[in-house]
Amino acid sequence: MKKIVFGLLLINCFNIVSAQDTTKIKDTGFFAPKYLPEITLVGRNSNADIHFLPEVVGTNINAGKKNSLIVMDNVQGNVVTNTMRQVMAKVPGIHIWESDPSGIQIGIAARGLSPNRSWEFNVRQNGYDISSDPFGYPEAYYTPQLNSVQRLEVVRGAGSLQYGPQFGGLVNFILKDGSDIKKPFQYESQQTAGSFGLFNSYNAIGGQNEKSHYYAFWDHRKGNGFRENSGFKVNTAFANYSWKLSKKLKLGFEFTHFDYLSQQPGGLTDAQFSQDAYRSIRSRNWFEVKWNMAALNLDYKINENSRLNIKAFAMSGDRNSIGFMQAPNVADTINASTLQYNNRRVDIDQYRNLGAEARYILDYNLGKTKQTLSAGIRYFRGKTYRFQNGRGDTGFEYNLNTLAPYPTDLAFLTENTAFFAENIFKIGKNFILIPGLRVEHIRNTANGRINLTGDTEVKVGNENRRRQFILPGIGAEYHIGMTEIYANYSQSYRPALFSDLTANPTTDIIDQNLADAKGYNIDLGYRGRIKDYLFFDVSGYILQYNNRIGLIAQQRTDGSFYNFRTNVGDSRSMGVEALVEFSPTKAWMKNNQFGHITLFTSIAYIQARYEDFKVISRQGNNLVETNMKNKRVENAPENIIRAGMTYTKKALTITAQYSYVSEAFSDANNTITPTANGVNGLIPSYNLVDLSGTYKFNEKFFLKSGINNLFGEKYFTRRAGGYPGPGLMVAEPRNFFVTVGVKF
Repeated sequence: MKKIVFGLLLINCFNIVSAQDTTKIKDTGFFAPKYLPEITLVGRNSNADIHFLPEVVGTNINAGKKNSLIVMDNVQGNVVTNTMRQVMAKVPGIHIWESDPSGIQIGIAARGLSPNRSWEFNVRQNGYDISSDPFGYPEAYYTPQLNSVQRLEVVRGAGSLQYGPQFGGLVNFILKDGSDIKKPFQYESQQTAGSFGLFNSYNAIGGQNEKSHYYAFWDHRKGNGFRENSGFKVNTAFANYSWKLSKKLKLGFEFTHFDYLSQQPGGLTDAQFSQDAYRSIRSRNWFEVKWNMAALNLDYKINENSRLNIKAFAMSGDRNSIGFMQAPNVADTINASTLQYNNRRVDIDQYRNLGAEARYILDYNLGKTKQTLSAGIRYFRGKTYRFQNGRGDTGFEYNLNTLAPYPTDLAFLTENTAFFAENIFKIGKNFILIPGLRVEHIRNTANGRINLTGDTEVKVGNENRRRQFILPGIGAEYHIGMTEIYANYSQSYRPALFSDLTANPTTDIIDQNLADAKGYNIDLGYRGRIKDYLFFDVSGYILQYNNRIGLIAQQRTDGSFYNFRTNVGDSRSMGVEALVEFSPTKAWMKNNQFGHITLFTSIAYIQARYEDFKVISRQGNNLVETNMKNKRVENAPENIIRAGMTYTKKALTITAQYSYVSEAFSDANNTITPTANGVNGLIPSYNLVDLSGTYKFNEKFFLKSGINNLFGEKYFTRRAGGYPGPGLMVAEPRNFFVTVGVKF
């Protein structure tokens, strides 16, 4: 299969070269700046699911950056459960953790980074933050229901200048807002049933008139899960209303509510996985999330050459869990002394965030050539209250009852102010240069206790850190007809997280010179389209990740040992990301009456290895120093291949997709033989085939269905050290879904 996929890529690459007769290309302005403030204009009249972002959208500059635009209405596959390997199939190199049967939380990464709740990406909805805390605890517990998403924007590692400093870049979910509905009222409903008791009901209303437009939806999803003890219930509500107060001024307000409760089946050991991959040895573990977000959006057209956008946003979120969190080789049994099950552990996080971001864009002339400047300022303030290791009850049902005060009771504060600017300089007819910078100021504080010893509080160290620095970057494009060569360099960083600042002072010591992780992304690629039959993007990249934070064992003069939390080393990722989509029927059969076939191949080659990475461990009464240099970075498969074929004829569309992900390690030691508890060890490669199809009876009714993991591959994509494990986390077996949609 791998040979077939690589063969398809070579054939498609040959067509790229053979098709480059620029004398036949009439539209030489394909990559020229386009101002698209209304989200529904992008890809509206196309059946394609993958596009490039225009050079300018609203007040944002995308020129010179590796990016992808996914139009959700055209995606084939199960969007109800947010099946990201299908949604992002044509975004090469996206590594996905597939252990969540409901699609409640996505875990994605690229270029050797960790997919843990997408925390290496800047995750946004409609341009504002939706993660817990982008600079202190950047985990995305909330994922928008993809039925409600109009488009998904992905800007790769060089997105730090305009959006944030994250190594992964930007993932921005743009929700439907009703601006594409051409009547005062429209009702939309999608009802889905599937394997393992899956049921999803999506209902929405929307419309517009001369002065306003609106959109609101309610989504309810429930199921039993594909393993024992893995049932879930999810509710999502959203409402948006926008007013055109004048020809120049537009004001919008939106509110999002999200809540879910899921039972967690826990992890498995490798022996348990071999015996029965879908069993569960945990029946008392639960996880709950409640998320509420509000945002105010203002668009002001100052004149024909300048525009201003201001977003203000606030979020209140809770993350709650209760369970027996021992390794899977420890049975959850009745305690002989109490004749009851052991007490469960209760953990609670509360997130209270607010922020604002203002962006300004200006077109101006330099000589006879029009240039474009985009600049902005951002403010963010987030407070996190963390209560951990609570002594819960001995029961089975979900509750947050505790029998004693929480040993861990912490409060964290993050304040961030940033200024950013980029400029498109046109040099001649075909070459543009895009320099930019981002100025950051970050303040993190931590206070409270991390443990209770009897009635004595073990206080966290006095942590109050301030950082100010500048992140420069530069991009370039050279246009060749409907294709272009692009390049980009941009610096990135990752601040020390809350967990890095709250070590137990009796066992751990924090390096007072602990530095944030810093590095950069470099991209060099060639992309474009040839008429309506060929779409491609082939690039190479380097991601340098310096000052990684870790623990090394140390020994005091009295012979006692402690863990020293410090910067332990660097890593580098290098590789190739390639997408080619080719339609032989459109290229060679001009008057085809039998429908159209489109082939695509998405390939990523990833070499992610540690450079100088010092580790000191304790062995008995001795300290042993080793170096992980040249070891592969954990959770970084070397090859990710997704390929497929889509057949379209009038109202019918059928897609077959193949996915291959090579083996990866779960730890920096590159442990191959699994540990007894299943936490460390090799993550084997896997191959999957998915089938899906859509039939549109007319503009009002459609039917969609699919089978995921057609051949029933038994696989897993991650090993967890804590939630939702510990242990290896199994992925879904063969499953199906059927969706009926109506719109009137």
